[in-house]
Amino acid sequence: MVENLHTRRFDKLLVANRGEIAVRIMRACQELGIKTVAVYSDADRNAPHVRTADEAYHIGPSAARESYLVMEKIIDVAKKSGAGAIHPGYGFLAERADFAQACYDNEIVFVGPAPYAITTMGDKLSAREAVKAAGVPLVPGTSPGLTDDELVTAAAEIGYPVLVKASAGGGGKGMRPVHDPADLLEALASARREAESAFGDGTVYLEKLITSGRHIEIQVLADAHGNVIHLGERECSLQRRHQKLIEECPSIFVDDEMRAKMGAVAVAAAKSVNYVSAGTIEFLADRDKNFYFLEMNTRLQVEHPVTELVTGVDIVQEMLRVARGRELRSRQEDITMEGWAIECRINAEDPYMGFLPATGELTSVTTPKGPGVRVDTGVDAGAEITPYYDSMIAKLICYGKNRGEAILRMRRALQEYHILGVTTSIPFHLHMMENVPFMGGNFDTNFVENEFNMKDREAPDKLEAAVVATILAHREGQVLAQYVAPGARDTSNWKWLSRWERLKR
Repeated sequence: MVENLHTRRFDKLLVANRGEIAVRIMRACQELGIKTVAVYSDADRNAPHVRTADEAYHIGPSAARESYLVMEKIIDVAKKSGAGAIHPGYGFLAERADFAQACYDNEIVFVGPAPYAITTMGDKLSAREAVKAAGVPLVPGTSPGLTDDELVTAAAEIGYPVLVKASAGGGGKGMRPVHDPADLLEALASARREAESAFGDGTVYLEKLITSGRHIEIQVLADAHGNVIHLGERECSLQRRHQKLIEECPSIFVDDEMRAKMGAVAVAAAKSVNYVSAGTIEFLADRDKNFYFLEMNTRLQVEHPVTELVTGVDIVQEMLRVARGRELRSRQEDITMEGWAIECRINAEDPYMGFLPATGELTSVTTPKGPGVRVDTGVDAGAEITPYYDSMIAKLICYGKNRGEAILRMRRALQEYHILGVTTSIPFHLHMMENVPFMGGNFDTNFVENEFNMKDREAPDKLEAAVVATILAHREGQVLAQYVAPGARDTSNWKWLSRWERLKR
């Protein structure tokens, strides 16, 4: 049995996160009879995750560095509340080995892998060395610790184009494609500066840049009893600046043979670091279906719902069961993939202005419903979208018996999704669901940036938007009339008035 921060039974869990993932974890806990503890900043005082939890504790100002990123505050709340475990969700402290170690030191179960696995796989260079020993195919690249002169020589041997990558972190930071040898030194310096600023580590290395590649990831699950399985693949190629926008399960690019090979390699990669819990192995595949290891995410992924819908496996519940010392409920031969699922990340961004982040109050939210539609969200009407956190409002996931049905269902759901108060990425997703190359599965990691320009698409009809706003305002007025007597002089205490006033403005 692999020690995973002394896996043991616990009856109360603290979720060290916010938004939709905090709500998602709490719901899984409710179904398992586990009490939940929320933490919140000033900005999240009235957030849904605070109301969903059995207990909630304030941990500081709105800025994440003064609240959600302060390990000592999280540990202190866990002790104060009597929580026997902490689930980090994703982002914030999810891939911090020192946080996992702090949980261990304070006899709190960390719902995730051991610090060693996080440290090894969190550094792209050490991850490459670990999986290489397990026979996992790697993109041609350099070893750690090379000087600029050595990197220049190595780039010539690898062959251009190359990709400068930061050793630590992710999300596209510290990455620079280089097509011309004359640009390499500047790209190295620029990538180092960005990586140092974002991660506190300016170490970089080189990889062969695979053009027209597909970003395919394999979901793995492992328990502390030596059982490791994979749950098939997710297609994550639709990105902008290395940030995922749309994900699918399965991938139209992957056939049964390729899936079996990638799954076996992903399991081998997880075993190479004695991995326990849920994790994801990311690969880059070329046109000929050769695939290469990119990195391992030692946490729950944003896009995990598409895998859940297609395999029927509740990944969050499995993480909780594993952390309690249980074995996985499924073996590899039990895993089947039925149907198709697509996820669109609904962000507070303007797709007509280069996905410029938007802030403001969500004055009205109408979520889609119906067969095969799932909405994971951590905000509701009246919530404030602030610059302090990620711009994601919700994840819209649609399931169908095949890809065509999933696309049609997603198109219908997007048309039903109405958010007033901030600009969102919904128009982008609607256009993509009607895009012929996308519908045909003919896209790669460069598709959105190189071949899909929102400026060429029509913006939503302003008259239609005005009509929707008028109808909603009229409805608010009807509700207001029920609470405010005609001719009343003092209406300051009526809860509906402030919202009505905001709508009028």
